[in-house]
Amino acid sequence: MLRENINDLIAFAAVAEERSFTRAAARLNVSQSALSHTIKGLEKRLGLRLLTRTTRAVAPTLEGEDLLTTLDPCFEKIETRLMALNDARDQPTGTVRIAATEYAIESLLWPKLSPVLKRYPTVNIEFVMDYGYTDLASAQCDAGVRYGEQVSDGMIAMRIGPEERMVCIGAPAYFEEAGSPEVPQDLTGHRCINLRLSTHGALYAWEFEDEDGNEIRVKVQGQACFNTINPVLRAALDGHGLALIPERLAQPHVAAGRLHLCLERYCPYFPGFHLYYPSRQRPSSAFEVVLEGLRERG
Repeated sequence: MLRENINDLIAFAAVAEERSFTRAAARLNVSQSALSHTIKGLEKRLGLRLLTRTTRAVAPTLEGEDLLTTLDPCFEKIETRLMALNDARDQPTGTVRIAATEYAIESLLWPKLSPVLKRYPTVNIEFVMDYGYTDLASAQCDAGVRYGEQVSDGMIAMRIGPEERMVCIGAPAYFEEAGSPEVPQDLTGHRCINLRLSTHGALYAWEFEDEDGNEIRVKVQGQACFNTINPVLRAALDGHGLALIPERLAQPHVAAGRLHLCLERYCPYFPGFHLYYPSRQRPSSAFEVVLEGLRERG
């Protein structure tokens, strides 16, 4: 019923504005007889005469003028909005919320998405810092970032970064004082800087791999514990113990001699960061340019 009335009201407005069935029919690309039938049907349903017809002209009645006064601003708003949506195809618009760790945001997301924001001034990106496996719906996020491509059912995973590995590092002064571990199990005798995972509140067990590909997990002890990675790096630089951090985060400090590596042969590479989002989600124009900006090349 609503759809029928809208179509008929559009027809009525065209006739009232053109003051002619002939011109209105041409504008709407329908026959004059079909247009006349539409107007008569609308008048019959409303129980009102909306147009006066003579052999020379067509004009709205008082009731027709009143209806037209109501319709014109409504149609204008709809037309304006449709034009804006059409323009959005060429000028993406909207807000995208992404849940990710501090390290992922600083090392990967921001460097890739900063140019996107400069290129598309009507696109907004909100970064939600998260060290757990956020439920996107409850967090009202459009996407999240995790290591690897294994995600829950109903999700799409897209690679956005190179392979990564965690490396064991410490300040030169610490190694001079405590020596260097030869195998991962030696870490139990060292001061280590812990990371507490927000997912379930447990301390992160350091993960290594032997030459045969067998996993080695070591629970370490130390005075300092954080729930984000950057303070872990800071504490290691200050000589408070050994730390297990992403290699890309450690590399500038290793190159400058502020940190030294240990247990390198036990530190395997693994799939890097992937963006995950619901497969049923219909990407907005803003989300599409974010996807393109994050897509890993090569």
